[in-house]
Amino acid sequence: MFSGKPMKPTFKSYLPPIQTNVKETIEPPIKKLEPKLLPGEIVVNEVNFVRKCISTESGQDDLWGKLICTNFKVSFIPQDAPPKQMSQLSHLLLGEHDIPLTCLEQVVTVNDTRGKKKVLGSNQKLKFNPTELILYCKDLRIIRFCFDEAGPESAKKVCLAIAHYSHPADLHLLFGFEYQGRRYHESKGIPLPYHISGRANGSTTRRGLQTPIFDRPSDWDREIKRTGASEWRVCSVNENYAISQSLPEYCIVPVSLADQDLKRHSVYFTDNRIPLWCWNHPNGSALVRMASIYDPAQQKKIEQKVFTAITKSHPHRSDVFRYELDKNLPNIQEIQSAFVKVRQICVIDPFEESEERWLSSIENSRWLEHVRAVLKQSAEIVYCLDGKNASVILQEEEDRDLNCVVSSLVQLMLDPHYRSLIGFQSLVQKEWVMAGHRFLDRCSHLKKNYKEESPLFMLFLDCVWQMMNQYPAAFEFTEAYLIVLSDSMWIPLFSTFLFNSPKQRAQHLMDFAKNKAIPHGEDQIVYFPPVWDWSQQFSNKNQTLFNNPMYVGKGATCVQNGEVKTFRRTKKTYSSTLRGTPASLRNGLKGGEDTQPRRGSLVSELRPDFSPVKDESPSERFFRDWFSQPVDQQGLLIPLLMPSHVVLWRLFFLRWVPEACIPKGGIATAYHKLSQLVDEIEILQNQLRQYKGPSPDTTPLPSPSGPPLEQRRMYFKASSPNDPPTPPDFLNSSFPFTPVGNLCRRTIYGTPISKFLNGARIWLSTETLANDTV
Repeated sequence: MFSGKPMKPTFKSYLPPIQTNVKETIEPPIKKLEPKLLPGEIVVNEVNFVRKCISTESGQDDLWGKLICTNFKVSFIPQDAPPKQMSQLSHLLLGEHDIPLTCLEQVVTVNDTRGKKKVLGSNQKLKFNPTELILYCKDLRIIRFCFDEAGPESAKKVCLAIAHYSHPADLHLLFGFEYQGRRYHESKGIPLPYHISGRANGSTTRRGLQTPIFDRPSDWDREIKRTGASEWRVCSVNENYAISQSLPEYCIVPVSLADQDLKRHSVYFTDNRIPLWCWNHPNGSALVRMASIYDPAQQKKIEQKVFTAITKSHPHRSDVFRYELDKNLPNIQEIQSAFVKVRQICVIDPFEESEERWLSSIENSRWLEHVRAVLKQSAEIVYCLDGKNASVILQEEEDRDLNCVVSSLVQLMLDPHYRSLIGFQSLVQKEWVMAGHRFLDRCSHLKKNYKEESPLFMLFLDCVWQMMNQYPAAFEFTEAYLIVLSDSMWIPLFSTFLFNSPKQRAQHLMDFAKNKAIPHGEDQIVYFPPVWDWSQQFSNKNQTLFNNPMYVGKGATCVQNGEVKTFRRTKKTYSSTLRGTPASLRNGLKGGEDTQPRRGSLVSELRPDFSPVKDESPSERFFRDWFSQPVDQQGLLIPLLMPSHVVLWRLFFLRWVPEACIPKGGIATAYHKLSQLVDEIEILQNQLRQYKGPSPDTTPLPSPSGPPLEQRRMYFKASSPNDPPTPPDFLNSSFPFTPVGNLCRRTIYGTPISKFLNGARIWLSTETLANDTV
C-alpha cells in the first residue's frame, strides 16, 4: 500500500487563471474547401487564393476561392459562396461553378506584366507564370480567373493540367468510362477497393426507359406498326456489323428486297451503307435515306433496283423522287464557319450602339441563312410526301450529316408523335445516334481536328426551335429542354453523344464491360446509360421546366367559337383534320390582319400573295391551301421562311450575356403566367375527378390541394390571392440560366472586349493590355 508525502507537481502553469481553458482561446478553424467528387473522380491539381471574375468593373463582386482540376471537370469552390440564384437550373452531377473538361473549347493563359498570352494544348509547356486563365466553353460561356494572390507555380500547374485533360488522345480516357464502371458496381452493392465521395442517382433499367434505343428488332418493328409501313420489314443483314460498321445492326428495308441482294449491292455504297427507311406516310409514301454509290459503272443498275423496290412498297406505285443534299445545302465546313462567326458576334464582340449594324452582322454570318436553307429543303420534301403522295430518297455522300438533319425535320413537320418529348427523343436516337452521326468527331471530344468539327446537331436544334417559336402549342417540350439537350453533348457520362457509330459504341462498351468486370450479357443501357433518363441529371422539380404549358397534345381540349372542342387526328392523314382556332382569330388578330405573317411562307418566295392564279403550279397550290387554313397543332406543320420569321435563337446564343439579360422580361414572363394557369386548371380537373357526390343533396368538398406537389407538371405552381401580381424578382430573359459570373468582360456595360480579346482565330483570341486596370 502506497504511503508517504504527496509528490510535488513536476509541471507549473504560467497561464493566468482566466486562460487556463486553452480550447476557449483557439479561433474557429478556417473553412476547408473540398470539391464534391463523383464515383471514380480524382483531383489532379489545385490552386488556392484564386479570384473568379464577375462582370463588374470594380471587382467588388468577384469570388475568392480554390480552383481545382479533376479528371472530369474544372471546379471553383468559393470561400464565401453568395446565395444560390433561385432561377438557376440545378444539376445533380455538376456544381454551380463546375465545367466539364469536354466542354472546354480553348484554354488561354495570360501574363499581364509581360504582355504575353498562350493558347494551351495537351502536353504543351508554359514558359511564363500566368496571371490570368480564360476558359472558352463550347456552351458559349467565357470564364476568367485571376491569380493575383495565388502561388505562381501552382497556378501554372493547374493551367497545364486543365489543358492536358480537356482534350484526351483516346476515347477510353474520357471520364464517363471510369464513372459508369464505379456507378454500376455501387448500384449492385459490390464493395469497392477504396472510398468514393459522392454518389450518382441510381441506375436505369431498360424497362424504366421509355425512349426506344433501336438496338433491337422489336423497336424497329413497333415503328413499322406505328406508321403502317406494311410493305417494309425489319432486316438483320447487318447483325454483328457484318456489312457496315456505321449502320445499326437492324434496319428496315422493302419487303421485295432480299437479304442476298442487299449484301451483294452494299459493296458499291459508301461505307457499305445500304438505303435506310426513315418513316412512312399514311398515304403509303416512304422517306428513305441513302449514301452515294461510288462505282459509276454500277450506279444506274443499283439505283434502279432500289427505286423499283421502293415503288413496289407504295400502294399506288408512285414515282420516287431523289434529293441530293450535298448539292442543295451548305457543306459541314460552311456550317462550322457560320456558327463560329455568329458565336463571335453574340459572345465576344461588344454590342454596337446601332442595333441595325448588330443585326446585319448576325445576318452576314450566314448562320440564319443556313437555317432557312435547311427548313426550306425540308418543306419541299414534305410537299413530295404529303402533297404528291410520292416516296423520297435523301442522298448524301456518307449519309451521316445533312441526311440526319433533313430526315429529322421532315418527320417533325409531318408526324405529331415526334413533337412529344418521348417521340422527339426517339427521333434523335433513330436518325442521329443509330444512323451513325459522327458525334465524337463533330463535337471534337478528343484532340482537335478542325476539319471534322461541325455543329450539325446544333443546326438541327436551331431549326426545331424556329418551328417551336412559330407554332408554340405544337410541341410538348420547351426551348429550355433543347438547350439542356445541347449542353448534354459536353457531359461525357452518357453513351448518346460519345461515339461515331453504333459499331464503335458496341465495341467500346464491350471492352469497358470486360475491364470493369461487368457480367457478360448485361444490358449496355444499364452499365452505360443514354442521356434520355433525365433523373440522372435533374430533380423532378427541374424536369418540369421541360414541359410546355401551351402544348396541344392528342385529345387536348381547346375553346373554339365559344365551344369546347377536342383535337383528334385520323389514322389516314395528318393534314386533313380541323386545324384549331379560326384564321380570323389566330394570334389575336382579326380579319385580313392575319395574312401578313403568312406571306413569309415557302410559297411567298414565289408569289407575294395567296390568291390563286391561272398558271399556279401544284406545289404553289399545296402551300397556298395550307397557309390559308387554320393550323392543326396535331397535323402537318410548315415553317415560315422569310428573314423576319427565321430569327436568332436568343436564349441559346445570349443566355450568358449580361447586357442582353432583361430583368422580369423576355418570354420567361409569359411562361411563368401560363404555367401557373395550367397548374390551376389541372388542380380543378383533379378536384372534379375526385368529386363523387352520390346525389345532388350531398356534395362532399373536393381536396383543395389537387394532385401531390411532386406530381404536378408545371414548374411554376398556381398562385394564391396573396401572391404579388408581378413576376418573381429572379425571373429574367435568360431563365432558367443566369449570366452572372459567366463572362469575362471588364464591365457589365460592355467595354470593348475586342481590346482584351484580339489577334487570334475568329473567336478564341486573347490580349491583355499592360495599362488596363482590373
